[in-house]
Amino acid sequence: MVRMLRPFTRAVTYTRWLHLSMAIVWPSLWLFIDEAWWTVATATVLLGLAGLVPAMRVVEGFQARLLLTGHRDGEEGPEIVVAPSVTWGDRGRVVVWLQARLFFGALVSHLAVQLLLLEVDLVSTAFSGERAGGAWLVVTGHRWWHALFAPLPLVVAAAVVVGSGHLITALALRLLGPSPAERLAALEERTEQLLERTRIARELHDSIGHALTVAVVQAGAARAAGDPAFTDRALGAIEETGRAALEDLERVLGVLRESGKPVSRRPTLADADRLLESARASGAKVDAEVTGPVETVPGPVSREGYRILQESLTNVLRHAGAVPVRVRVRVADDTLVLAVRNPLPAGAPGSGHGSGLRGIRERAALLGGLARTGPDEGDWQVHAELPLS
Repeated sequence: MVRMLRPFTRAVTYTRWLHLSMAIVWPSLWLFIDEAWWTVATATVLLGLAGLVPAMRVVEGFQARLLLTGHRDGEEGPEIVVAPSVTWGDRGRVVVWLQARLFFGALVSHLAVQLLLLEVDLVSTAFSGERAGGAWLVVTGHRWWHALFAPLPLVVAAAVVVGSGHLITALALRLLGPSPAERLAALEERTEQLLERTRIARELHDSIGHALTVAVVQAGAARAAGDPAFTDRALGAIEETGRAALEDLERVLGVLRESGKPVSRRPTLADADRLLESARASGAKVDAEVTGPVETVPGPVSREGYRILQESLTNVLRHAGAVPVRVRVRVADDTLVLAVRNPLPAGAPGSGHGSGLRGIRERAALLGGLARTGPDEGDWQVHAELPLS
């Protein structure tokens, strides 16, 4: 019983009824002045012409969001568009919506009035035997038991109010909701946002993770060495790496603060010497070989290649420590090949499911390339091939 009465405690139940009643105000006034069939036909034609106006979709969408769903424009809620019609399909759906709203508004309002008149007749004939008149269903005679049926029209009227509200809301979601083109545009925008968030997450993981790894390794080595000269070099490496990480962080935060702001310069393979020197300063014995014109590598490929190399060296320092590392960068046959190889210490993790390794594979896949990570003949290898075109 409580569940059946719950809709009547919600304001949206009554605003939906108001929305339906508003649709028949001006046609009712017109019929009151001149009761003729052409009056209804003229109202229907005028509504059809109004639905072809692009701004009508804004008006009807705003009303529907506010009165049918209880959400204002800009709030999260059901998919009802508050935007001008762009295509003829949008205009056609608005025309159908206006006609349907007029039809259901007239039908439901007339049915509610008839139910109230029936209620009055049942009560009147039960006590005085006189009818109020006007109801389609004629109640005759003077019967006391008519009073037993008096609550029935009220129950039906309540069901009509709730049911018609749900029906017109469902119709609004169908006719005033986004078109297939708008749904596709929204999906593309959402996809772009998710891709941008993923890219920023990878940028932060690679740059900040590399800086922290170098700092930890350098600090631990300096404390263990007990050599003032080595400590001075370690502090210098920590300072340089930290400064580079702060620049990366400031650039990423700038993109987050201002979406329209142009992205400042990101490091490319031309800056790879900084990575190699940072790894060497941390104790790794880096054997690097660069083959081919690295400076001619396209910007997106060169930037992603730099991040792949950075994450590879970070993993070496984090999991293997000061070990020999062989780095090969080759540009040939319209392909950039990056290979990083180092001995795999005993007890080191041998799986390739970390977030950094996953980021390497994702970067390569976004460029249409391929990256392999994992153990290989006692070594750990990262091998990426990125197309230049």
